[in-house]
Formats: sequence, C-alpha cells, structure tokens
Amino acid sequence: MKRLARILGCLLLGALWPRAAIAAPAFKTENVVVIVTDGLRWQDVFRGAETALVSDKPGGVEDVTATKAAFWRETAKDRREVLLPFLWTTVARQGQIYGNVDAGSRAQVTNGYKFSYPGYNEIITGAGDPRIDKNEFGENPNVSVFEWLNDMPEFHEHVAVVGGWDVFPAIFNRARSHLPMRAGWETPFPGKATPRQELLNTLYRTATREFPDMPWDALLQQTLLDYVATYKPRVLFVGYGETDEWAHNGRYDLVLQSAHNVDGFIRELWAAMQAMPQYKDKTTFIITTDHGRGDGPENWKHHDWNEEGAEDMWIAVLGPDTPAQGERSNASRVTQSQIAATVARLLGKDWQGFNPKAAAPLSEAIGAGR
Repeated sequence: MKRLARILGCLLLGALWPRAAIAAPAFKTENVVVIVTDGLRWQDVFRGAETALVSDKPGGVEDVTATKAAFWRETAKDRREVLLPFLWTTVARQGQIYGNVDAGSRAQVTNGYKFSYPGYNEIITGAGDPRIDKNEFGENPNVSVFEWLNDMPEFHEHVAVVGGWDVFPAIFNRARSHLPMRAGWETPFPGKATPRQELLNTLYRTATREFPDMPWDALLQQTLLDYVATYKPRVLFVGYGETDEWAHNGRYDLVLQSAHNVDGFIRELWAAMQAMPQYKDKTTFIITTDHGRGDGPENWKHHDWNEEGAEDMWIAVLGPDTPAQGERSNASRVTQSQIAATVARLLGKDWQGFNPKAAAPLSEAIGAGR
C-alpha cells in the first residue's frame, strides 16, 4: 500500500507541476552525475601545485623531494595536468571548465557563508538559504533537484546519493526525500551482500578512522562503482571529502595526492559508465567543489564567511551536449547556484518552474540557446 501511495503521489506531483517539462530541442543526455570534491581550491585546479606550499612550512609536507617529483613542473599548464590529468586531458578538451580567475573566468558561491552545508544546499537547490548557517543545521527544509526528480515517475528510484560526509543524509533530507543513499561510515551494503560487497562492509567496519565523519575516498570509490554497476541510477550525486580534510589538517602534500586520486576516481567512473550501453554517450558529468579557500601561507587551510577569496570555486562539465570550448577565459561569471537547473534542463525539466528562487542553467555549458 505504501508503494502504491507513493506511485500515486508521483503522478499527482507531475500533474501539479505543469512547468516541469520544457519545450526545447531534445538533449542527448539521459543521465547526469554531479561530482563534488570538497574544498579543492581553484588555485590548485588551474595553477597546479603551489611552490610556497610544497614545503615543510607553511605546507606541512613530510617529504618535499617526493612531492616535488610527483607534482612540481616548470609551468602552470604542466603542473595542473600532472596533478589532474583526466580533468585537463579529457574534460577540459572535450567539455568546458570555469573558474580560472587568472584568465578572467569566475565561478562563485552566492550563499555568503563559504563552507560546506550552505554550499551543498546551493548546489542541489539552486539558491542559498540564510537559515543554513552551520554544518550542524540538521534536516534541510529545502527540496533538492534530486528529490524533485525522484518524485517523477520516469526517475523514481533511479536517483541516488553516494557521498563520504555523514551530514549528507541531513543535507538531502533522507527522511523526507527517501533518496537511496550511501553516506559516511554507514555499512554500504547492509542487506544480502556479494563476497565483494561483504569485503567492503568489513573494510568500512575495521579501517582506522582518520576522519570520524567520513570514510577514505578510496573506500567510497569502491562503494560507488558497485552501486552504479548494480542499480544503474540515472541521476547521481557523488561527494568526495579528503581534499578538504587534509587542507584543514595543514597537509598540502596530501591535498595534492587526494586531488590526484579523485581525478583518477572520476576517470574510472567515466570509463565504467561509458562501457555500459545505458550510459555510453548519453551521460553528462558536472564536476565541482562546494566552496573555495583562502590564499597565502596560512589561509589556504581555511574557508568561512569572513575568508577573502573563499567564494571563488570552479565548475567543469563533460557530456554529449556540452560544446568542446575547453577552459573558459574572459567569460561571464557563473555561480554554484546554476548547477541544479543545469541538471534538470539536461533531462528536459524546468527546475526554475518549481523553484523560482533558483538560478538559471549554465546555458553555454549545455549548448547556447537551448
């Protein structure tokens, strides 16, 4: 009866939202993945490893020689490419990337707080909310584009969240949205598990926890790959966390290593999905961060409402509807709040019709004029 009631509710919601579908040329995209690597600075994305921070002080680097060998190159172009090879050899060549302040391209948060919960809320709803002023805010009162899509018959039970931070259940309001979710240190496969899934359950249970609120990104990645292979979601949110945690811990070497790892994880996910008929050439990735950070020998570790520069972030888009314009320069400012409407527009839906406060889609990233 509960399942029948939910299906009837989905049909009713469709009737109540007449502007959900938009009359526009059909996109090739049938699946959208939003990927966030927490707190990764635009400076590192576009400039690569920062000279002054590849050091014992102020960078907290344990092995300066090894870190330089891995990530230092003479030019910013070479440094960023060795740090994030998939982003720069595939995403930036076949898609678009915004946020290089040095090149006159700005991507910014608009919520004013410049830390995680407000940032994630802005990403998934399309607007900042002044009420959400701390990470311990609790259940999100705002409906996300993911919840909204999941309540439509064509997407119902094909929307999911796989993220490291244990606050994601509150951010996506799991109790209300009923979104399938793998978050924090929760056992990733609590039901009947395959041998591989049971191994992951064991690793989640027995791994030493450097961060009490999130698992290692490497564990999350294996959970993610298994989830995609098993359930094949059409709309997916992915949240990696180590890039933020190591910056707060003052370990620039591990910021670089974790960023490099995430780049590899994204490449692996892209390859896995492109190998599946339901995803191949029909999937768009939107890759971003939830906030920026400060600059200089101390402030690179921090972000908050009063941290100058922490409003600057970056957004990359790769998919069949994204013109291959690469790194944007001297471009109009884009915002974190545009991501939610972009997800909906790619799937033929009008998020602003449901949430008038939301920002418009990233029109140039999904084909100007569509």
